[in-house]
Amino acid sequence: MRQTSATVHNRVYARLAKILLLVLGLFIAYCILKSYKKKVQRRDEPPKGAEDMVRCAQCGVHLPRSESLTTNNQAFYCSADHRRLHERAP
Repeated sequence: MRQTSATVHNRVYARLAKILLLVLGLFIAYCILKSYKKKVQRRDEPPKGAEDMVRCAQCGVHLPRSESLTTNNQAFYCSADHRRLHERAP
């Protein structure tokens, strides 16, 4: 039985199609894993600009530590008035 050139070409194209599908599948798997890795890394990092919150000793309002006022006893206040009021209290 003699193979025609059309049969040989069909076999070659079938092999090429299998190789292309394999390469395409590997590429898609790589892209999915890469995006998953980025998503996991973003979850592990604290949000930019995140800061410790402290509570005013006078009124109880929560505010960022950088915006608070402190005294020698390490109490935090939201304003100079609240610091004075709390220091005057017995």
